[in-house]
Amino acid sequence: MLKLDTHQHFWHLDKVDYPWLVPAYGPIYANFEAPDLEPQLAEVGMHKTVIVQAADSYADTDYMLATAAANDWVAGVVGWLPLLDPAAMARKIEEDYGNNAHFRGIRHLIHEVADPDWVTQDTVIEGLQVLAEHGLTFDVVAVFPNHLEHVPTLSERVPDLKMVIDHLAKPPQGADEGRVWREQMAAAAENPNVHAKVSGLNTATADLENWTWEDIKPWVDTALELFGANRLMFGSDWPVAILAGTYKKVHDETEKALADLGGEERAALWGRTGNAFYGLGLDP
Repeated sequence: MLKLDTHQHFWHLDKVDYPWLVPAYGPIYANFEAPDLEPQLAEVGMHKTVIVQAADSYADTDYMLATAAANDWVAGVVGWLPLLDPAAMARKIEEDYGNNAHFRGIRHLIHEVADPDWVTQDTVIEGLQVLAEHGLTFDVVAVFPNHLEHVPTLSERVPDLKMVIDHLAKPPQGADEGRVWREQMAAAAENPNVHAKVSGLNTATADLENWTWEDIKPWVDTALELFGANRLMFGSDWPVAILAGTYKKVHDETEKALADLGGEERAALWGRTGNAFYGLGLDP
């Protein structure tokens, strides 16, 4: 069975500017590169990964693509393009990134933008249409509730765009908020081109130090009910994940949360879905 981590990051503070990454983030305010992750992948039997952008810049994308070229276990890169400049996006794809087999899609740190409706403005929609026309994907940093509610709007305006909701939109703790989260996730799931990542859930739990699979299972079960395993994919969210445990803990507790799935469902969530979504062409 293919095991694919569809959401991990690398960053180097001297090579790329990460405006959001400040000393207050403690243990993740440091350099994290491929040699740091590789032994942890081997420990849990992870075959391949997808690196996801950590800065809205070409510099970060170029850094990730160089890392991918140097490490055969990196299967793809989710980079960045200027959604507010669709013409520049098209040029960059056609003249540069579109020729790189690792470049599979983009993300923008919309949760760092002051305007919660930023992603729905006409120019950004034009940029997303450029992505769809070139067969590239869009990772949605859908931090509940400000961004998750916009996914159906994006689906309606760019129906052919393949989207994936990162971290199940960071499910909330409260019962009332949980009901709204479920309603918004259900609305997002209505478009078959919308997928979701079972990732980043450890840092959404109430007890970052002592969380277990039982804390994340209700969220995972809801996602399975709404999307099905064929539209869900595993991601570690390393190194952000170390704010609430090790890479191995994230892997092992996720596996426990999925223990009651059948073989085909497990194969989909652990690798097949991400492989198909990003068009990685990996051997299953």
